[in-house]
Amino acid sequence: MATLSDAFTALNAAIDNTPLIDNHCHNLLRPNHISKVPLLSIASEAQGNEALEASKTSLAHIRATKHLAQVLSCEQNWDAVEAAVRVQHSQDPAAWHRRCYQGFETLLLDDGFGGDELIHPYSWHDTFVTSKCKRIVRIETLASSLFTQALSSRGAKSAALILEEVVKAFADEISRCIADPDVVGFKSIICYRGGLDIPRDATGVQEKSTLAFQSMVELFDKSIDPFKRPEQLPFNQSLVHLTARLISQSESKHKKAIQFHTGLGDNDIILTKSSPAHLQPFISQYPTVPVVLLHSSYPWTREAGYLATMYPNVYADIGEVFPFLNKDGQEGILRQILELTPWSKVLMSTDGHSHPEMYLITLREIKSVMKTVIGGQLAKGQLNTNQAVQLVQDVLYNNSNKLYDLGLSPKAVPTTLPTTMSQDEDDVAAARVQREADIRHLSSLNCRWLRVCWHDYTSSSKMRLVPMRRVLDNLRRGEDVHFTLTSATFGILQTDVLIPSVSSSGVYAVRVDYTKAVLGPAPGHASVFCEFMNEDGSDLNLCPKALLRKTIENARGHGLEFKMGFELEFVIMERNPDSNSQEKYLTLRNDGHSWSMARAIADAGRPGSFNSALDEILDNLTDAGIDIEQIHPENAPGQYEIILPPKPPMEACEVLLTTRLIVEAAAARHGFRMTLHPKPFPFNCGTASHMHMSITSLGGDSKEVYEPFYAGIIKHFTALIALMYSNIASYERMVDSAWAGGRWVTWGTENKEAPLRKCKDSHWEIKTIDGITNPYIAMAGILAAGTHGVVTKEKLVAKDFLGDPAKLSDEERRELGITKSFPKDLRAALKVLETDTELTDLLNKDFVKRYIDMKTAELEMLEPMEATERRQWLIARY
Repeated sequence: MATLSDAFTALNAAIDNTPLIDNHCHNLLRPNHISKVPLLSIASEAQGNEALEASKTSLAHIRATKHLAQVLSCEQNWDAVEAAVRVQHSQDPAAWHRRCYQGFETLLLDDGFGGDELIHPYSWHDTFVTSKCKRIVRIETLASSLFTQALSSRGAKSAALILEEVVKAFADEISRCIADPDVVGFKSIICYRGGLDIPRDATGVQEKSTLAFQSMVELFDKSIDPFKRPEQLPFNQSLVHLTARLISQSESKHKKAIQFHTGLGDNDIILTKSSPAHLQPFISQYPTVPVVLLHSSYPWTREAGYLATMYPNVYADIGEVFPFLNKDGQEGILRQILELTPWSKVLMSTDGHSHPEMYLITLREIKSVMKTVIGGQLAKGQLNTNQAVQLVQDVLYNNSNKLYDLGLSPKAVPTTLPTTMSQDEDDVAAARVQREADIRHLSSLNCRWLRVCWHDYTSSSKMRLVPMRRVLDNLRRGEDVHFTLTSATFGILQTDVLIPSVSSSGVYAVRVDYTKAVLGPAPGHASVFCEFMNEDGSDLNLCPKALLRKTIENARGHGLEFKMGFELEFVIMERNPDSNSQEKYLTLRNDGHSWSMARAIADAGRPGSFNSALDEILDNLTDAGIDIEQIHPENAPGQYEIILPPKPPMEACEVLLTTRLIVEAAAARHGFRMTLHPKPFPFNCGTASHMHMSITSLGGDSKEVYEPFYAGIIKHFTALIALMYSNIASYERMVDSAWAGGRWVTWGTENKEAPLRKCKDSHWEIKTIDGITNPYIAMAGILAAGTHGVVTKEKLVAKDFLGDPAKLSDEERRELGITKSFPKDLRAALKVLETDTELTDLLNKDFVKRYIDMKTAELEMLEPMEATERRQWLIARY
């Protein structure tokens, strides 16, 4: 049962791993102009040296100083921070920029702050973030440029004619930007030009604008200093109306947004007119034009939340208060927005500008505050785990992705930050809470040993046995049980021989969530499955568990959640007492063993009978928190099947692996051998690990969702089989007309001869998975292919087939869309996987290459063996 600790773990993982689409920020200054904006301004909107100097005594400045000092490993005072920043910019500015932008997916840049000669172009920033940056066009800056250009070369033209030319040029440029895919929205700073009380009547505004324009011409003519900007309110109001009208009249189904500066700003706004409440008439006049209320509208946050709630075209941005307010204030802003506003209408931004350091501290503060506030909602029961995670992903990523039509797919950043970054006080507190939860859970198990387990590319279960006393002692001292394993871990064959492409140099670190430890598989033992990572704490592309985790995160980013359940088949054998015999293992001596046959368990209770071990197995599974649905005899001699409960994907894999270990251990204690060999008896049924899956997210049982998902699997099925039938012996099970999934790529409702069986709605069964498969790897491939099918709206081309495809003619198969058969063996399957570049990209090129290298080396070891020798060799290891 999930605990509050589990919920916090899931929430913190979502906050740490979800990248930010910064929906409003500004370009960085060029190096030769960086002194024009003091570094002090990254935590204050104050203007002038005296006001900025006073900002050093603000709580916001003190917190920003602490963050930067932690990252830069310097003293926590501003002079030391400024000196350390100068060093970073002088030594390797590109590396420092990348560090400051770590955790950002993309930037939507308002490049009206500064000038082309002062700031880098928006595309320059692409190098430092994951996806291409986009532009937000500031309409007042555009108008000012056109106004200055027209007046500078007007000759004898009248003010009315000049106004007509400026307005036409402005409208032409706005229309061009509406059609420009690099422009995703517009920005108005009319809040600085007199306030947000824009009259609803555009005609009246236009008449006043003409008079205002005449005064602007006169001002331009009299100006001794260079003309800066048109200040007249009616003229600026007419520009906003014109922009909104052009957006609403555009033929595009997707309407680009107008962002408005609201609330918090420097000292040339009229505070009382910066409330977004003044925009209500304008908002209602253009219902198809998305309006984004920037900067949390501070101190008018609740007003922004109200408008975003009541108007479908309004969105509340909660930026700029990070880092300009102290932590309490920031938490208050997030709480105020969530009081009323649907989180689907909330956006996040940094309002970062000029200096990259502002982006670094702002993102740290955003994520810290989200952990506190949303964690509080979890603790109070106002949100469940899935809702809290969805809120985080929507506010940081999905809402902006949708509003600005970016078409991006979520990409996770490393769960653990690089070792050069120190934890702030919030992370330290969270770590303490987690550590206390670890101690409570491990102590409750009352075990002497902890098995830290993993599952490698050969699908071998590996582990390190650690004294539980040592684990608890370390945790109580505030330490983890750190250990590393050779980087050859995922390059070793079953005989401990390295494959040619792998070196023995280097190590991996291990990440363990102790609250996931369960009892078993032996008395006095507990087990937990770990994840491997690079030494610096970043994700390891080669780790099967990390591969599945990231695949699940990607699916969740597309709104997909799943439940999976395995049917674990296994064969029990007796050890041959004749040491001279080639057969090390003998068929279980049971009469009448066949599918669901009661006689097969008639000797339950007899000492020495495997059926007498079933009670022990059930008890051990119950102690491990695995509530199995049923167990029954299967067709082959000594063959059984345990039906495992449906779980989320990662948990389903670990339930399967834990159950294997428990059954194997119980069988061994009773003198038997459990094997997962796919075809231990040539003339009996094979052994599989069929997987049932359902799409449990909202709308998952809709054909529009689940058919593209399974169509994506079918599209890549011939490559996926290399992950699901991962051993040379797996293909001995691939036979037609035996309820084993057969050789043909097809699907059918309740068709046990199809490799993909539809049960009901989104609940389908995949039959082509056996017990020598690494479930992390197989499930990652399945989810990656299916999710991509949903994203690309893949069509389910093959028809629903209810018969045996092996008994059809070629022409009949073609009519049904059954045009592909599975590769005949593992070598052929690996070749298909290698050439399926789409699936390779969906998984990870490094992983796929290592997987193919491992399986090729495995084949070179196993192929020369005689069939009987190979069968015995595999039974001994699986």
